[in-house]
Amino acid sequence: MLQEVIDIVREAAALMVSDHFTVMQKDGLANLVTSSDLAVQHFLTERLAALLPGCGFLCEEEDFRDLEEEYVWIIDPIDGTANYSRGIADCCISVGLARRGELELGVVYSPRRAEMYAAERGRGATCNGHPIHVSDRPFSDGILCTALSLYRKEYAKVCSDIIYDLYMQTNDVRRWGSAALELCLLASGVVELFFEMRLQPWDFAAAMLVLQEAGGRIATWNGAAPSPFRPALVIAANRPDSLGALLAAVHIHLPDGVPYK
Repeated sequence: MLQEVIDIVREAAALMVSDHFTVMQKDGLANLVTSSDLAVQHFLTERLAALLPGCGFLCEEEDFRDLEEEYVWIIDPIDGTANYSRGIADCCISVGLARRGELELGVVYSPRRAEMYAAERGRGATCNGHPIHVSDRPFSDGILCTALSLYRKEYAKVCSDIIYDLYMQTNDVRRWGSAALELCLLASGVVELFFEMRLQPWDFAAAMLVLQEAGGRIATWNGAAPSPFRPALVIAANRPDSLGALLAAVHIHLPDGVPYK
């Protein structure tokens, strides 16, 4: 099934190529949706429903949520919509499949970067068909991907405090503007660390499996892997000790857990 999903996602990406799209605001200037997001999601839900009849969906656009089925597709039609709308290459389609709440496959495709990340549980992860693996760089030499909780700016101060502490302990910081892409870059050994205060499941589900299958670690505030069905604080790293260091920094500033449900 993985190859079939890859083929469907590649077809869907053709709907992103055109420059003829409209941009709309969902909830303020920062939270955008384009006509391409909607077209990609409609295409994916139709094709994936035919591929796996009786499945459910959890999608970013149009409040498309059906979690009661054994199999659930978790879809972000364009992760990094702001980048996409401005012609920036760092955006991608993200498709994960969960069975009874456990991820079975993940596909993340960035057509403008020509990068197709894919993973199937227990079978490793690839980029453009070639196996990928996390780096072995230590925490002090790690590059951190992060953001300031764009859609919930009331959390920006605590985010900035955590990021500052991590910046002082590590090599440097990056922000590509697509959590799915950043997690895949971690999986492929380009960066080593990741922190975001609040992500929706479609932001990270597919890339989470890619990262895990590439030997990486991912967790939420309590140290367990985040649920593919719920919003979460997400940290990730190439090594167990680096994940522990990230978690320690988070706990200093959030000793009582995350301030949301």
